[in-house]
Amino acid sequence: MSDPQASDAFDGTVGSAIVVGLNAAVVAVDKLAPLILVVRSQDGPQDSLPFGPFDPVRHRTLEIGLRAWVEAQTHLDLGYVEQLYTFGDRGRHAQPSDTGPRVMSVGYLALTRRSPESDEVLQRSAAAWRPWYEFFPWEDWRGGRPEPLDRSIVPLLEEWASHRPAAGDPPRPMSRRDRVQLSFGLGELPWDEERVLDRFELLYEAGLIEEALRDEREAALARGELRQLGAAMLHDHRRILATAISRLRAKLKYRPVVFELMPESFTLTELQHTVEAISGRHLHKQNFRRLVEQGQLVEPTGGTSTATGGRPAALFRFRRDVLQERPAPGLRLGGRA
Repeated sequence: MSDPQASDAFDGTVGSAIVVGLNAAVVAVDKLAPLILVVRSQDGPQDSLPFGPFDPVRHRTLEIGLRAWVEAQTHLDLGYVEQLYTFGDRGRHAQPSDTGPRVMSVGYLALTRRSPESDEVLQRSAAAWRPWYEFFPWEDWRGGRPEPLDRSIVPLLEEWASHRPAAGDPPRPMSRRDRVQLSFGLGELPWDEERVLDRFELLYEAGLIEEALRDEREAALARGELRQLGAAMLHDHRRILATAISRLRAKLKYRPVVFELMPESFTLTELQHTVEAISGRHLHKQNFRRLVEQGQLVEPTGGTSTATGGRPAALFRFRRDVLQERPAPGLRLGGRA
């Protein structure tokens, strides 16, 4: 028998109204903190990413529309921007009882540099910078294994993995237990810093985060009150941010995107701290400098910095010629936490 809902959707009488939204995960780094640009939502107390609907009349392209919305909400003019993914699950903007259009959103990653000038611009808006580890505290391994993992996350996930999937769950090639072990680096498996989205989606599926309860996931409803596992965001914006972090961490290794976050001149220590902040990993100082030298990614400016109060440190800048010399000039960090 054919699915009546599928037939209705096909002939346009049910579920055919769709609005295309645009979301931006705008990233900067300040000292030791990776930051995400958020705006205070009018729909509730939770922060959101800058977002707005795509207007096919005013916006010639999706990216032009995104830039326009970010400027309108934050007064910032974006630099580097790349498209991430399209998000359209029910629950991100609509519930089954809603009669309004379904919102399908195109997510973007944007990189910028924080400065006193940009902070002054932000003061004229409802936007602000927040450390992204406030939303994902289990992702920061710079000081060792994060405490929330062993205190709550791993035990709760292992308990969830011990149960059989519900009848309506989609079939998967891996068991729940195998997915938990792979995503969270349990047993003999290493922690892979790029699996940010995999980990977030497992927490959502297991009903362990606020978004799952808000979306009325069966596992979350069965648990009732949830433990606070990072700050929630409006709709599915934390999932979009997880996608952006995964993309950026992976891209560090094969594209010089980190220099979009650096000032024009910097010390190698400042560069290392920025890479560590994004990757959530502590890096060996000499090994990192060897990687930078072998990659020929920077060149000395001839100047020095005394900002740390110690011996003057040499200043460097990004060597742009590397973009013409080879196809994938990134920091091949190798190894995992």
